[in-house]
Amino acid sequence: MWKCRSDPVLHIDLRRWADLMLVAPLDANTLGKVASGICDNLLTCIIRAWDCHKPLLFCPAMNTVMWEHPITAQQVGQLKAFGYVEIPCVAKKLVCGDQGLGAMAEVGTIVDKVKEVLFWHGDSQES
Repeated sequence: MWKCRSDPVLHIDLRRWADLMLVAPLDANTLGKVASGICDNLLTCIIRAWDCHKPLLFCPAMNTVMWEHPITAQQVGQLKAFGYVEIPCVAKKLVCGDQGLGAMAEVGTIVDKVKEVLFWHGDSQES
């Protein structure tokens, strides 16, 4: 915790330090917070302070019924409107035992997308 004006502020320091942000998994609760601008923990504070010129990728993961709720599409759309990149969820047997869409993308898919975004982001910074 900072006490003086010149003390470091963790969420700002982390935002400055990172070249890319990956939120994996992004659950329904945090999705709602980020889409609404709520910043009540370290993760959501970093996202709220994020430099929109740097890539931010998110991997939604939640129960199928939660994924299919109409508010979810609106919230994902809001994050995309901020310029964030969605790595879509997949259909499979979920942790709760249900079968359907809502599982986080496979790690290999996420890694490939991060590499792709870093490649393109690096090219755009050099231009």
